[in-house]
Amino acid sequence: MKFAGNAESAKQGAAGNIKQSLELINTQLYSVEERIAAQARAFDPAVEGCVAYACESNGKRLRPALALLAGGATGEINSSHLDLAVVLELIHAATLVHDDIMDGADKRRGQPTANAKWGTAISVLLGDCLFAHALKLSTNFADGEISRRVASAASDVCSGEIIQTQRRFDLKLSVADYFSIIEMKTAALFAAASELGAFINQAAPETISAMKTFGLRFGTAYQIYDDCLDLAGSEEKAGKTLGTDLRKGKLTLPILHLLQSASPAEHHRLSEMILRGEDEDVHNLARAARQSGSVNFAIATTQRMIGDAQEQTELLPRNKYSAALGEICASLTDLAGQFAE
Repeated sequence: MKFAGNAESAKQGAAGNIKQSLELINTQLYSVEERIAAQARAFDPAVEGCVAYACESNGKRLRPALALLAGGATGEINSSHLDLAVVLELIHAATLVHDDIMDGADKRRGQPTANAKWGTAISVLLGDCLFAHALKLSTNFADGEISRRVASAASDVCSGEIIQTQRRFDLKLSVADYFSIIEMKTAALFAAASELGAFINQAAPETISAMKTFGLRFGTAYQIYDDCLDLAGSEEKAGKTLGTDLRKGKLTLPILHLLQSASPAEHHRLSEMILRGEDEDVHNLARAARQSGSVNFAIATTQRMIGDAQEQTELLPRNKYSAALGEICASLTDLAGQFAE
């Protein structure tokens, strides 16, 4: 699969914009990396290498970044924000380990997945280990409400994954069902990051609520973007196994729109392709989603959700951190726009 048009240069530019937005918190993100490495060393030496591999720092660290920026936007970034960032990233790492097992993915960020490296048994336990350690760390916050909200987000993530797995190859899945799933499995952790970043600073209730909404909208938009990447991207450039959604029967927004807009005969043909899930079927479905405008529809939805997130930043004090939140939104808009045809 290839990116449309000059998509790769657009992707590189957008990724650069995200990095520029995060330069403001580079020092704090470096501290987060050090703390994550320290947590890996807290495990038994026989396990430490597996944990360190799962947490390697070649990801975007968006969830820690949102926690830090929300803290800066609502006051001062302090040690508790760094601790929160570590907890959220460990939970995210756990979900990736488990996702790659369920999807049978061989690559993640250009490297072999834990599952490809050590097999299913160790990888399942590694993900469990990361989840448990993150929740244990969350109990160290002086305010127990932070731990409760972290645990609630982790529960939502797991519940969303279970429901998505239950609904694989389910041609009756609705767009509303899809949004409910991705709000749980993806957006919940983004929402916890931005909400708790403000909560730690004892921000006003309406500000905390705005930050939670920001995270929900941004996280939902990010998942739709990722779903478009799975259909319209290139493995070499994305650095991970693509096409896994369709092969595993996950019906994402572009495919749901494709089915909804098809004639009865075409709907039947597309449905048979989804249920077979062969490589040729995946290729043809991805091409149909692009050519029919269904990917464009998903992009427009992504950009609308990002706009909703940006509106929440208008309720924040005007400072460099709230401005950076807006810049990250603009960068995600650019990333999603690379798939437009």
